[in-house]
Amino acid sequence: MATINYRLIDVDALDPESAFPAELLTPPCDPIPTSEIQSLATHCRQLLQRGDQEAALVAALENVPYGGDEQGKELHLGTVLEILSSIKAVEMSPLLGRLYASPSGTELLDVLTKYLYKGMARHNNSASSTSTPGVSSHATGVSSVSGAREYGVAPGRGDGGGMSVLLSWHEKVVEIAGTGAIVRVMTDRRTV
Repeated sequence: MATINYRLIDVDALDPESAFPAELLTPPCDPIPTSEIQSLATHCRQLLQRGDQEAALVAALENVPYGGDEQGKELHLGTVLEILSSIKAVEMSPLLGRLYASPSGTELLDVLTKYLYKGMARHNNSASSTSTPGVSSHATGVSSVSGAREYGVAPGRGDGGGMSVLLSWHEKVVEIAGTGAIVRVMTDRRTV
């Protein structure tokens, strides 16, 4: 029988968790000041005022503040939701098709999917809380949301349409990019 010196075995090489160091799975992000995120939001609003929704969306999706603080990330989420709510339903598919055909199209739609999920979670958390200002429950159990600008809906539309806008965008993204966008978003450790 051969004798094995177990003290010489590199047990770290056998550990599946150590095969991929944390730095590789979650690359470090440079800190981004909130003022830089605010200037990007101003730039996107200027593009929206000029009627260039596609350029505003591309600018917002290409400059994701992964290294920003929570306040900056919420500001950027509001900017993205404002841009999405300004785009008409008939323009969604052609716009997404052009984005997807661009050289960084897959990444842009993945980032958009992240923002859609974050917007849905934000909307759901706000609607499920009964103490949230602007949310009223009806006898039917349906909640209405007022102050819709906060949820990415045009002002004055208090029918809870924020979620329907996000779901419409999600449907179109999956239609264009497939379910791979969902899988990539679920496995990406960088948060928006």
